[in-house]
Amino acid sequence: MLSLQLQQPISGIGIISQNNKCGRRSFLLRTHAVPSRTQRIMESVSVSGGEVGGAGGAYSYEALKRLDQLWSNICLPQQGSQKPQQVVSTIPSLFSSSGLADKAEGSYDVLVCGGTLGIFIATALSARGLRVAIVERNVLKGREQEWNISRKELLELAEVGVLEENDIERVTSVKCNPNRCGFERKGDIWVEDILNLGVSPVKLIDIVKKRFMSLGGEIFEGCSVSGIDVYEDVAVLKLSGDKILTSRLIVDAMGNFSPVVKQIRSGRKPDGVCLVVGTCARGFENNSTSDVIYSSSSVKKVGNSNAQYFWEAFPTGSGPLDRTTYMFTYVEPQPGSPKLEELLEDFWDLMPEYQGVSLENLEILRVIYGIFPTYRDSPLPAAFNRVLQFGDASGIQSPVSFGGFGSLTRHLGRLSAGIHEAISGDYLDSYNLSLLNPYMPNLSASWLFQRAMSAKQKSNVPADFINELLYANFNCMQRLGDPVLRPFLQDVVQFWPLSKTLGLVMLTNPQILPSIFKQVGVPVLLDWSRHFLMLAYFTFLSTFADPVVRPFLNKVPSKMSFQWKRHLEAWKYGAGLDYKL
Repeated sequence: MLSLQLQQPISGIGIISQNNKCGRRSFLLRTHAVPSRTQRIMESVSVSGGEVGGAGGAYSYEALKRLDQLWSNICLPQQGSQKPQQVVSTIPSLFSSSGLADKAEGSYDVLVCGGTLGIFIATALSARGLRVAIVERNVLKGREQEWNISRKELLELAEVGVLEENDIERVTSVKCNPNRCGFERKGDIWVEDILNLGVSPVKLIDIVKKRFMSLGGEIFEGCSVSGIDVYEDVAVLKLSGDKILTSRLIVDAMGNFSPVVKQIRSGRKPDGVCLVVGTCARGFENNSTSDVIYSSSSVKKVGNSNAQYFWEAFPTGSGPLDRTTYMFTYVEPQPGSPKLEELLEDFWDLMPEYQGVSLENLEILRVIYGIFPTYRDSPLPAAFNRVLQFGDASGIQSPVSFGGFGSLTRHLGRLSAGIHEAISGDYLDSYNLSLLNPYMPNLSASWLFQRAMSAKQKSNVPADFINELLYANFNCMQRLGDPVLRPFLQDVVQFWPLSKTLGLVMLTNPQILPSIFKQVGVPVLLDWSRHFLMLAYFTFLSTFADPVVRPFLNKVPSKMSFQWKRHLEAWKYGAGLDYKL
């Protein structure tokens, strides 16, 4: 009797004989699964320094498989019905009167949970004189892979006291210009000073960390959050090992997969996800320019799904021949959605042609991957007293890449000032905290771009339609000049630039309008129209109502002044009018 237990693919076969219960000899055919190309490449790369917090902080094959398993669970149909862990509890009594009051190991104005991006808001608040501590489950340090940003955005960190202006040169590993936006066989658009600085997170976070501690800040590393109890007088942060800390306010900076956010959203699936894979590799001879966005192919089949791939590529500071290349795609989380490992298998095939270099001639330094979810109802209002979401956890993120560092720099001054005022006035109930994460129509309106860039699973539009639409938009924005093109490339949507772009696209490319309706769908367009009208309304309010209201803020009660300041900020930032060329 021959017993076969096969796994595909097969790398080797061995026949082992053994006696069965009847004394007869049987044979077992032993097989070994061939490692995927991704596994072989990743296991051949030396991973040093261990995993760090934040997106893109892990590089190993084992971490990739864990993230793919998490992604598969998100895609399951029953995901939305699963009840998430109840991390936050509201207790209608005073903590000072409870039996736990003497067990608290520290008391603060603000506790920031999650240090990778939380270190920035923590330092900004410490610079304003608040007593702040950070809780980080790992060691608080930056990842090896660089963040790409512009000098203009980095200066915003200096404006709020997080960095000194001369620190910008210290943390910048590489500079590059010009920067390309290109689409398959359609043409290229070249811009200057967009994502042209490669910033070392290791150096940046180290500098900010030292500044935070010099301001009196404390850091609890290697501590996981097990729960938050919100009392009437303080919030209590429960950590692993039965340690408890108290604070007037807890800032949740635990990122896209924050357990607090899962509780608030009741485990609901994200509305859209950006899947990213890539490498940092050595061996690129032509390495002086960058790609902000590039598409080298039309919609293609990936597993059981369709996907439209886009690319980004930047020189890195680790060596003159070193280059980071990202491939990303937008998907809806549903069964059959491609896994990160499947994307990487395509990456090895497509990247050499895109970059004009043979894979065999490259030394892979790191393999990069990440999942960036987003929700249409973002930013996320505060759901509890004394608890506020920040950064990716709040949904205030890039409308195109779903990443949070550029959005963080832009909103850091507004948020640090607002939190300081809320602490000073004790405006820490959920209503007043929600004013710090207000409705922003420009962020909501940007959903149309994400939907337009996503390949539909059953589509009746041409395979190259997404490239055609994007090139038409970018070409029109370039014709309209920097006041239109540059804000969009730096993730800021404004009413007049958007109106001019849409108008010019319809005038110059009317033939693509029917396909737009097919691609994004009428319900999405109707919903987008509502946000577009609100974008116009916020633009009007910030331009004309703000100058009338602002002089009265010093004449009204402090709580009313706090609330009206937040409304004025919502108008300004929600209309993108905080952006200056």
